Amino acid sequence: MTSHLMTRRRFTRLTLSILAAGLLASSLPTLALAQDALAAAKAAGQIGERPDGLVGTVPGAPATAQALAAQVNAQRLARYREIAQGNGTALDKVQAVAGQQLIERTPAGQFVMTAAGQWQRK
Repeated sequence: MTSHLMTRRRFTRLTLSILAAGLLASSLPTLALAQDALAAAKAAGQIGERPDGLVGTVPGAPATAQALAAQVNAQRLARYREIAQGNGTALDKVQAVAGQQLIERTPAGQFVMTAAGQWQRK
């Protein structure tokens, strides 16, 4: 019975990983535009990835970066909720999987938030 539970947990993690990996691959025009602006803001050191699957503004970022982060986070949270509901999983677990993947994919030189809440360049 224990091995069955372990297999189920691994399957759930794999499923969440696959779904979270496709999170940013949406073809919606507004999301695509936001992603272009997000990539530029990340490259400029204004926005970084957080462990909870959301983005945050780095201290000193302009108000436009804060507005962009709010827009991106609203879109991400909506998608995370869909994934969580579709899989019968807690929202925070979906966010954690997405956050880990997004931080891993962040290029060197861009900002990521540590588990302790500190911004650092990757």
